[in-house]
Amino acid sequence: MINLPTSSQFVLLFFGIFLITWLIIPFWIKRAKKAGLVGKDIHKREEKVIAEMGGITVLLGFIIGIMVYIAMRIFIFKANTNITTILAILTAILLAGIIGIIDDVLGWKIGLKQWQKPLLTLLVAMPVMALNAGTRVMSLPFIGPFDLGLIYPLIVIPAIILVGTNGFNMLAGYNGLEAGQGIIILSTLAYFSYVNGSPGLTIVALLMVSALIAFWFYNRYPAKIFPGDTLTYTVGALAAIIAIFANLEKLFLILFIPYIIEFFLKLRGKFKKESFAKIKDDNTLVPKYEKIYGLEHVMVNLLNKLKFKTTERKVVYSIYFVQIICVSLSFVL
Repeated sequence: MINLPTSSQFVLLFFGIFLITWLIIPFWIKRAKKAGLVGKDIHKREEKVIAEMGGITVLLGFIIGIMVYIAMRIFIFKANTNITTILAILTAILLAGIIGIIDDVLGWKIGLKQWQKPLLTLLVAMPVMALNAGTRVMSLPFIGPFDLGLIYPLIVIPAIILVGTNGFNMLAGYNGLEAGQGIIILSTLAYFSYVNGSPGLTIVALLMVSALIAFWFYNRYPAKIFPGDTLTYTVGALAAIIAIFANLEKLFLILFIPYIIEFFLKLRGKFKKESFAKIKDDNTLVPKYEKIYGLEHVMVNLLNKLKFKTTERKVVYSIYFVQIICVSLSFVL
């Protein structure tokens, strides 16, 4: 991919996407409430409905950013190479967004089956598989360099995208959690993409980060809008796709350690236990179950045992801290 824009163009591009997303969100909040696309904030005592499916605003900001980036490449930098790669990424993210919208609208109203969700997200892998993205040669422990052949596009790529989309969707349900996690993970992938010689992927990742930062300000505690699966599927999918194109699969697994832990804790409860906590009259949180069925439960239990005043904000920041530890591990390893 081509070199990064000059510093002024770089700042304008990302600030522009931040501003566009920032301005779209209040409009969506009003429209969503009018259309009845609302939900209750579980960790608040007061009965207040919050606009749902906020991920649509992030997806729209990202799409606008990609279109502007393509225009910059063609009309300013006079470079039309690798446009196919960018369009494949855009197609995959749009598919993830559509699946997220379906899950948001139908999942809790009509009942999208648990097995249908991962099956549908496999569609996201198809544009990436079609381009035969990434490298088939991997360094395996005790074996060394090993050519995976068709195993990589047919099995490894779908598996990584499956982990990204569905994994990122599991660790959710607290104000600011999904957006904040997306900012941390994609910023890290953006940095390592640049170091790995893929500055174009850095731009793609930071376009989503710009939109997520705008969304985070509305979604942080106390939330004015919820992200929905529209956001979690698109952010998780993009993280996986960036890792594949930049050959950062090992980094991806390190960054997704919290989500791997979440998967096994959810599996313990047969994916039937909720991530939420019980709320007391003073808006502090206490464990909902005797056992732990999610990383969120770990943090609620830990904060209570440490005699902290366990608030939703502290739980979210604790998970941020765990994610930052994983980022630090990625620099070390």
